[in-house]
Amino acid sequence: MKTVRLGATALEISEIGFGGIPIIPLPRDEAVSVVRHCLDLGITFFDTANMYPTSEEKLGIALKPDRGKVVIATKTAQRDAKGAADHLELSLRQLQTDWVDVYQLHNVSNEDALKQVLAPQGAYEAVAKARDAGKIRFIGISSHSIPTAIAALKTGLFQTLQFPFNFIENDPVQELFPLATQNQVGIIGMKPLGGGLLERADLCFKFLQQHPYVVPIPGIRAEKEIDEIVGLYRNPQPLFEADLTSIEEIRSDVGEKFCHRCEYCMPCPQGVQISSVLMLRPAAKRLSCENVKGWLGAAMETVEQCIECGECEQKCPYNLPISDLLKENLALFNQYARC
Repeated sequence: MKTVRLGATALEISEIGFGGIPIIPLPRDEAVSVVRHCLDLGITFFDTANMYPTSEEKLGIALKPDRGKVVIATKTAQRDAKGAADHLELSLRQLQTDWVDVYQLHNVSNEDALKQVLAPQGAYEAVAKARDAGKIRFIGISSHSIPTAIAALKTGLFQTLQFPFNFIENDPVQELFPLATQNQVGIIGMKPLGGGLLERADLCFKFLQQHPYVVPIPGIRAEKEIDEIVGLYRNPQPLFEADLTSIEEIRSDVGEKFCHRCEYCMPCPQGVQISSVLMLRPAAKRLSCENVKGWLGAAMETVEQCIECGECEQKCPYNLPISDLLKENLALFNQYARC
């Protein structure tokens, strides 16, 4: 496995990483086995988050024997200093480590969220203190909004950026990624398989190999999945004409229904949790029925509050038929939830 430097940090990591969501529903021993298999293949970068139930604990068990050889990134969705500090302490305990290599402010995807984390007594203040105390090595940010991410990078406060990137969500190459590379900010590519919607791993990673400055972190729940991906990196292939045709066909197929999770539609004046509701399909592909119900059940209940005012559709830069998608996802959830 080739290694790359993560931006201007001192971190030398494998050219692909490990995304920690899909091990949530796995039994502990099975999850640990999957993580250890990734280590054996040369994966040294592992990403998780405080809000991913059991993911940190399972990674902590699996990685403890090799802690000095791996790079661990985790996140907090808290916006205030106390909440972020509490989250960090919990993450350290769950990961069974004294430090986190990259600690990320999670899903800062609108102007208000960025202002909150950077304000006095905001999350960044606590994270910076933890860095000075040696509990964190580098500070990162994750986002789904290009304008918000650009604003965050222009502050000069972040050493890494985690952002969705795949052959459907390829807008960051226009302005965001050039800004990041110019400022030596390490780029972590979340959702390389479109959050589970893109099933052609060969196409996904052939595309990503054209952008070697991005370190993708595919979510892995089975050894065969990482075996296939690592095989694609050990024997890299260009995108052939047939591949480009297939990509365009897939784009056409999912383009009108693919939620990019930019959250321009939020907040809904009626309280509908739009972006969470539209996460149902990828979540259902990766998680157990019980996990899906626990994670998205409350969000699905808010769909009943929709009055079809159309405000969200006017805000959506991708012209998604959000009102129809909310109904479709609720119907699918009600069917799915009978398990």
